[in-house]
Amino acid sequence: MKASPINSHRVVAFTTPENYAVRLTPLIHLKGWTPLWCPTVSVEPTTHTKSFILQYISPPNPPINQFSALAFTSRTGISAFSDFLSDLDYPPLSPSGEQFIICALGNDADVVDKSLINRICSNGDRIHVLVPKVPSPAGLVDWLPFGGGRRVLCPVPVVVGLEEPPVVPNFIRDLNSKGWVAVRVDAYETRWMGAECAAALLTGDGGCRVDAVVFTSTGEVEGLLKSLRAMGVDWGAVMERNPGVVVATHGPVTAAGAERLGVGVDVVSGKFGSFAGVVDALDQFWNVLRIFIFGNQ
Repeated sequence: MKASPINSHRVVAFTTPENYAVRLTPLIHLKGWTPLWCPTVSVEPTTHTKSFILQYISPPNPPINQFSALAFTSRTGISAFSDFLSDLDYPPLSPSGEQFIICALGNDADVVDKSLINRICSNGDRIHVLVPKVPSPAGLVDWLPFGGGRRVLCPVPVVVGLEEPPVVPNFIRDLNSKGWVAVRVDAYETRWMGAECAAALLTGDGGCRVDAVVFTSTGEVEGLLKSLRAMGVDWGAVMERNPGVVVATHGPVTAAGAERLGVGVDVVSGKFGSFAGVVDALDQFWNVLRIFIFGNQ
């Protein structure tokens, strides 16, 4: 990801929670842009979500042995599940039985390494890691075989302080429609960051104008809009404060969520297996815009 001199000195705001910000920030820096982090949601496991997961994996007869698959829709879900496994004395999944499927999206599959597999089941040959070609919940459902009444455990977020976006309910519905018995378990919280979390988009960083806003989930969009409402303004105030601001989203699911909430989207990453896709798509957008205005000079 080589920096483009034409597009340097831009300020790119992003609303991701902290665990994603550490991945997105260096990608923005590599383009020569200035990152402006204004998180609108936090994501993290809690004591309550830990207890929910432990119900399925705790000895002596962990219910996970009644399942045929484990479907993750986020890296946070994988990390939370992995951390909870560390509290166990031995792997919860029986070493014998039918093939057990672990699903992960895009680069999230990198976290499902041999170490994690061994903590889930002592017989790693029993585990099949499935990574859908299209890294989205809908793509995961398409990639799975017909369920035939088998059970799939889905570690997903519980949303606090915001309306839950339709992504997870649609995911559960689609799994059931494909013959799976989908069991939802709250593995971590997605929580609104509060009334002032969007303030930086109105004041800038040291008075500078924001050139783009990057969203990586619908929850981030809703969190931003709720913050704006708490401050007595709406999305139009952000556009007025930052004329020409470009809205970019990490994939079509987030784009659809933003549009549903009334935020127009200019750039949608077509390669949403990693955050590099949305950063590259934004860079390409600005390069095409420059050529349109100034030509190839």
